[in-house]
Amino acid sequence: MTVELIHPWSGAVDYRYDYIGATDVERILQAAADAAPAWAARDLEDRGALLRAVAAQLRGQREAIAATMTADMGKLHREGLAEIEKSASACEYYAEHAIDYLRDGMIATEAHRSYVTYEPLGCIFAVMPWNFPIWQVFRFLAPGLMAGNVAVLKHASNVPRCADAIARVLRDADIPEGVLGVLHIDNSMAAQVIADPKVKAVTLTGSERAGSAVASAAGKHLKKCVMELGGSDPFVVLDDADLDITIPAAIASRFGNAGQTCIAAKRFIVTPGIADAFVARFVEAAGKLAVGDPSDQATTLAPMARADLRDEVHDQVQRSVAAGAKLLIGGTLGQGGSHYPATILDHVVPGMPAYNEELFGPAASILRARDDDDAVRIANDTDFGLGASVWTSDKARGEAVARRLQAGATFVNAIVRSDVRLPFGGTKTSGFGRELAEHGIHEFMNIKTVYVA
Repeated sequence: MTVELIHPWSGAVDYRYDYIGATDVERILQAAADAAPAWAARDLEDRGALLRAVAAQLRGQREAIAATMTADMGKLHREGLAEIEKSASACEYYAEHAIDYLRDGMIATEAHRSYVTYEPLGCIFAVMPWNFPIWQVFRFLAPGLMAGNVAVLKHASNVPRCADAIARVLRDADIPEGVLGVLHIDNSMAAQVIADPKVKAVTLTGSERAGSAVASAAGKHLKKCVMELGGSDPFVVLDDADLDITIPAAIASRFGNAGQTCIAAKRFIVTPGIADAFVARFVEAAGKLAVGDPSDQATTLAPMARADLRDEVHDQVQRSVAAGAKLLIGGTLGQGGSHYPATILDHVVPGMPAYNEELFGPAASILRARDDDDAVRIANDTDFGLGASVWTSDKARGEAVARRLQAGATFVNAIVRSDVRLPFGGTKTSGFGRELAEHGIHEFMNIKTVYVA
């Protein structure tokens, strides 16, 4: 099957490629299985040196890779450069810290010696999304490779050139053949890959629908999986928040990457005394975002990755307005490519799509709370639980509120973000398992007890 890619800004066909068939899938899986024992046998210092070489290649090829991200999914060029640097830093982080994370853990028992040791599982099948096409891959790949695992990657169908760029980076860094295989396959073939005995575990970042399907297939075959799924993160503004800090953060968190971020702020929960001021300044700042070609440094709001995604967000906005939400800015079609304007809805209440569903694009929901307790109630009134932030001049007050929010990560006076030093993942329908930090490298390892009497 031939796939046509539409450039997110121009709207023209930009690239064509073909899915591979079952014979090629088997060849790539066998190459991974063949590479796994030798890769696992390398010592950590050797694997670390190769991960540092990967980091150097990422930086050396950053301009070309950033341009590829712009062409594949419309990412602003400068956002692409930042993503590449973050990926390179993750490689260096695990090259430095894996020796501590994977050291045998001695445990005092009545035995002569008892301890926990960590062993790689083998081949990890990764189903990755298009919104951060480099970082999302390295978020699992850097710890996975340092753990001694190998991987096969099924990237999103609209970022094939990004997948190929990652493979090229590893090849140029002298990572052995088979340690990373790229599968340009249709979604329907994912279950076949999961069922293959050469695959030992599965990781996915994507929608709840995709996560449910992949986790079900992994469960059927008794394979460990990690799911990082959707989010509808609350951005809680308490009445003593400093708006000079809060407004720029709100703009960055909601409209960065054209709003196509699982951990973007999506529900802005405002308390009395500051609600009207926050909304007025938020709308003003959103109106200053510059729409344009994502390769242009003057552009501050990129197009969405695909026209169907834009149309889905527009439908959610229109249905929310029909249900009584007040449209303050945006909410229109008409720009070229898959652009959608910065959009803000006020007086959003339960039953509206903007309240109950994830808005995966540059559209923000304003939800008005009575007080701190009501803000917590509204924040937790969702099936999602990925991230949350609280904004206040009183750090103790903010921390108290943050600890009551149901999320995998809560931030006070900072936007939610992934950090290689901290575990990342969600609760409720936002998924399970953790990536990054020490927790992430242990997810795909056999944590083995050794007991010597």
